[in-house]
Parts: sequence; C-alpha cells; structure tokens
Amino acid sequence: MKPKLLVLIYLSDPHQALVGSHFDFIYAPNAELRAKHIAADGAAVRAVLTNGTTGLTAAEIDAMPALEVACALGVGFENIDVAHCKRRGIAVANGAGTNDDCVADHAMALLLAAVRNVRWLDQQCRAGVWRDAVPMPPNVSHRRLGIIGLGDIGRKVARRGLGFEMEVGYHGRSKKDVPYTYFADVKSLATWADFLVVATPGGAATRHLVNAEVLTALGPRGFLVNIARGSVVDTAALADALREGRVAGAGLDVYESEPKPPAALMDFDNVVLTPHLGGWSPEAMQASVQRFVDNATRHFAGEPMISPL
Repeated sequence: MKPKLLVLIYLSDPHQALVGSHFDFIYAPNAELRAKHIAADGAAVRAVLTNGTTGLTAAEIDAMPALEVACALGVGFENIDVAHCKRRGIAVANGAGTNDDCVADHAMALLLAAVRNVRWLDQQCRAGVWRDAVPMPPNVSHRRLGIIGLGDIGRKVARRGLGFEMEVGYHGRSKKDVPYTYFADVKSLATWADFLVVATPGGAATRHLVNAEVLTALGPRGFLVNIARGSVVDTAALADALREGRVAGAGLDVYESEPKPPAALMDFDNVVLTPHLGGWSPEAMQASVQRFVDNATRHFAGEPMISPL
C-alpha cells in the first residue's frame, strides 16, 4: 500500500503523476482545501509536501498523528515548524541544490534588467522613442557586487558576477574560505557595493535586514535585488528610498505582500518585479519534485534521505 501524502502546494499534472506513482496523495494547494483535508484525512497522512512560504504549523502537525516525514519543495523552510517536527520525531527534508542555478540565473536577469533599465526602455521603444532621447543606463560589468548570504545560491550568484568581471563581497553569519571580501555587517557591505543581492534565508532572524539605513548606505547609484524572501526587505523603506532617490532601482522576485504585488512599488519605472518564480524552470521543478520523491521514498524504505534538515 502506498503511503498517504498531503500536498499543500501547486504541482503540474506531470508532477502529480510522478508523485502519484509513489504515493496515495491528497491535493490541497489552497487554504480551503488544506483545512478541509487536514480535518477529514489528517489521521491517515504519513507525509506532507509543502514549501517554505506555505509552511506547516504545529497545530497542523498535531492534527496528523501518523505523520512521519515533512518535505519542502526547494531550499526554503522558514514557515515549517521544524522544531515541533523534531519533538514529534518527524523527519524533515528540503530540496537543497535542486534549483540553485535557476535562482542565480534569475538574480542576474533582475540585476541586468534593473541596472540597464530594460523595462522602461522597452516601453519607450514601443512608443517610438529613439536612443538619443533617453538617458544612458550604466554598465553592469566591472562593478562591485555585494551578496547577503553566501550559501549555495549566493555562491552561484557570485560566480556569475565574476563572469561580468565584478568584484564580489558578502555578508553572512560567518566568514568563509572564499576569495571574496567579507563584511561583518550588512550596512558596511551596502556602503561598499554598487549592487546588493539578497540571498539569505527568511524568517524572524532576517526580517527587515535590509532597512532604511542599509538602503541609504547603498546609495543613489546603487541597485537592490531580492531573490530570497520578501520579509528580508522592508518594503515601505524601499519605497521611500526610491521616491527620494536614495537608491537607483530594484529587481524583486519576492516581496512581503505575496501573492499580491507590492502596492507601494507599483508606480516606479525603476523597479522590476517577477512573481516569485526565480526557482521555477522545467528543469528545476523536475529536479525539485524528484528530490522530494527520493527523500520520502528513502525515508519509508528506512534509508538516509538525501537532504535532511
């Protein structure tokens, strides 16, 4: 008999078929279905598939007494109550490494689009405006790239920065054995950098890490990119900094108002927004879903999971 699985996030039909070949799954990708099926079917659920944004609460965990394993699709797990899972003896895993390249690619796409003002220039071109009538956007190459969080994704962003012959600096919880400049705090990094890329985990510890003070330090020629979690950047402070010209622009794949777009930023031509799909590509999603299948099937077979937490 296949283990009963509760899926709390969107999966495409092919990925549902992949999961269904290994599990008897309940598909509940919205709040209404989630509450309904936890109440009706929670007693039989042995595995949960969620993600960092959607999460899994202690109350939900306790409503599933047979739960053995909870998995996050992708690297983030900030809204999964991991500590409560551990107290219950529930194994937890994520998809670390499955979409790092995709997220790093997207970070560079946002950086290029923001710095080179691609969104606004596209609008001008469609309106018949020629290059002599628009300001020249700055280079991306040969600048200073500051990265907040030098984990797997941050390191891949750094390597892409080197491809643009940028000087790389970073801030993290500790200094690493890398050929990049370490900064002990975010403000110092922002003061040094031309471009600031947020690649740190979300959660209470990093909430509004990028605040008004950091944005002012980044400066009127500085650009911000966030491909981490919306909570890391103070949206109101960013809107004020953009309005007052204290930063030059931003590229955001994540924001505090998700899934709604950030209303405070909608009217800025120097902001590029995408709907939290930095880690989404056919290749990355296939790898992420396969990692979940591998982790969960290994757990039920009594084997070590590939990426446990």
